[in-house]
Amino acid sequence: MRISDVLADLGADFPAVTPSKLRFLEEQGLVEPRRTPGGYRQYSPADVERLRYVLRQQRDRYLPLKVIGEQLAELDAGAGEEPLTPRLATLDGERTGAAVAAPTVHQVAEAAGVGAELVSELVDAGVLRTLPGGRLDPWAEEVVQVAAALGEHGVDPRHLRAFRAAADRQVAIVEQIVAPVRGQRSATAQGRAAAVAGEVGELCNRMHTALVRSGVAGLVP
Repeated sequence: MRISDVLADLGADFPAVTPSKLRFLEEQGLVEPRRTPGGYRQYSPADVERLRYVLRQQRDRYLPLKVIGEQLAELDAGAGEEPLTPRLATLDGERTGAAVAAPTVHQVAEAAGVGAELVSELVDAGVLRTLPGGRLDPWAEEVVQVAAALGEHGVDPRHLRAFRAAADRQVAIVEQIVAPVRGQRSATAQGRAAAVAGEVGELCNRMHTALVRSGVAGLVP
């Protein structure tokens, strides 16, 4: 598999992964794709599952790469609890993974099980932002699902502007942290910036969740 094939295979679960991030993980020794005589990387299905494992541990457990590397070493030695089983890369000649295309308003509404009116209201309120061509980003479906659930408690899309503003402030913090690294042009620097942005972003999310939970806990004796 070429690096473009790997991105397509991982795209459904990790739409933000980039070639720079894959090269950075290789430089950190977490995956070792073989090289063709011409120097091009070729990934095996097992390599892809190692990458999937690394990305999942970063996203779901907020683990640093050093700890993930130690876990992979244990798995390689047969001491880990989670086997890295390769998934089927093709089925009848067709790839099972596919790149995630930016969805339309109607596609997001259908996937979230809501009316297109709600999605449009979230766009009008600035909670969702459209991409060129009027499409939405891959996370729009989750935003719509949460907005629909909050709507059952009387929370209108316009009330969610505060969440958008808070998220933008958190993103600004992340951007400030990674700016010095992102300004460098090497693949290593770009991969490091992506890794740091993902980790700090998840930490901001955890801080927000902890503060909301603390505040809500004080509402009821």
